[in-house]
Amino acid sequence: MPGLAITYAKRSGLTVVVLAMLAMWIYAFFFSSRESINKIGDAAWAARAEEICVAAKSQLMELADYSLIDDEADLAQRAEIVAAANAILERMVDDIAGARPTDPKGQALVPLWLADYRTHLNDREAHAAALVEGTNPPFAETQVDGLPLSEKIATFANDNRMPACAPPRDLSV
Repeated sequence: MPGLAITYAKRSGLTVVVLAMLAMWIYAFFFSSRESINKIGDAAWAARAEEICVAAKSQLMELADYSLIDDEADLAQRAEIVAAANAILERMVDDIAGARPTDPKGQALVPLWLADYRTHLNDREAHAAALVEGTNPPFAETQVDGLPLSEKIATFANDNRMPACAPPRDLSV
């Protein structure tokens, strides 16, 4: 009966694996935290930041000239628009940085988010400089763990109910 012992061992092993997976899913659905790792506790700070960003986005939309997206468009004119948009975004980041969150998690995360935003602005400024030089390279955005930095910035903004604080999706502004 050695074959029966092996079958029993395989069945027992499979049962243990299935029960472990079931326990993992029960924990994931019913007991694990639902709060985002990016969520800060100072909702008033987030609301102030969103107000600042909404005003900046309004200014950006006034600048937008989608006829300049074409590769054949006037690069100098595109460079001027991107530079003006960068100035608006820089003021937005400076205004947001003017007030610090009151909760410890916000005090730890917001400076990192603002530093990421400043890196993104440097990437945009490098792109505007290339446009001024008469070249139209693809936007070379800093990558973090294989993802564009703008995705990291936007995720933080969305997790804290500040969708207007996400970076612009295109370089028309």
